[in-house]
Amino acid sequence: MIPLHDDNPTDLAPVVTIASIVACVLVFLYQISLPAGQDNSFAFQYGAIAALLFGQTNLPDTVVTIPPYATLFTSMFLHGGWMHLIGNMLYLWVFGNNIEDVMGHAKYALFYLTCGVLAALSHALTDPASTVPMIGASGAISGVLGAYLLLFPRARVLVLIPGLGITKVAAGFVLGMWFVMQLFSGGMSLGNKEGGVAFFAHIGGFLAGMALIGLFKRRDVPFFAPSNRDRWER
Repeated sequence: MIPLHDDNPTDLAPVVTIASIVACVLVFLYQISLPAGQDNSFAFQYGAIAALLFGQTNLPDTVVTIPPYATLFTSMFLHGGWMHLIGNMLYLWVFGNNIEDVMGHAKYALFYLTCGVLAALSHALTDPASTVPMIGASGAISGVLGAYLLLFPRARVLVLIPGLGITKVAAGFVLGMWFVMQLFSGGMSLGNKEGGVAFFAHIGGFLAGMALIGLFKRRDVPFFAPSNRDRWER
C-alpha cells in the first residue's frame, strides 16, 4: 500500500516537515552531482557505520571526516537513489504534518532526530562489526509512523494498492501492516553482510516513536483519537 493523503486536518504549518524534505532533496541532488565514485565516498563519510560507532575498526582519514557519533545525524539526510528518496519523503509528507501539529516545531524536530538516532543504533546493534554505511531518513520517519499509530489509528488514509487501485483505509491498518512487513523482512535479512534495506532501523524507529510520543505530544491531545469520519457521523 502506498499512502497518498490522510483526512487529518492540522492547525500548525508543518515547517519542520517541509524543511526536512527540502534538506533531503538538496543533499540528494548534491550526491548525484558528484563525479562517479565520489558519491560512494560521500556515503562512507556521512553515513552511519556500526563498526566505527562501536569502536571496532579504524578507517582512513579520507573516510572518517567527522566524528562517528555525528554520522547518526548526517546519515538521516542521505539517500541511495530516487525511489529511496521519494518513498521516504512521501511517508514523511503524509504523516509528519500531524505529528508536528501535536508537538509544535521545536519538540517535533527533537523527536524526529531522536527517533532517527535510536533507529540507527537499533540497526547497528544487529551487526556491530559492520562497515557498511547506513543512510536514509526512514528510521526517523518510522518514529513518526509509530507516533501516528498511537494517536490517529482511525484516521482514513488514501492509499494506492498496485493492481487494485486507490481506496481509503484506516491508518491503523496501513501502519500495522507496514510494521508487520518490517518485522518479517528484518527476520529474513538477519545474517546479511552485504547491505540492503536497514529493516531493524525501521523497527527500532517505530518502537521509539511509540515509546516517546507520550512525552512529546501536547497534553490535550488524546491517544487513539477518532477519525474525522467518526466525528462527522456523530
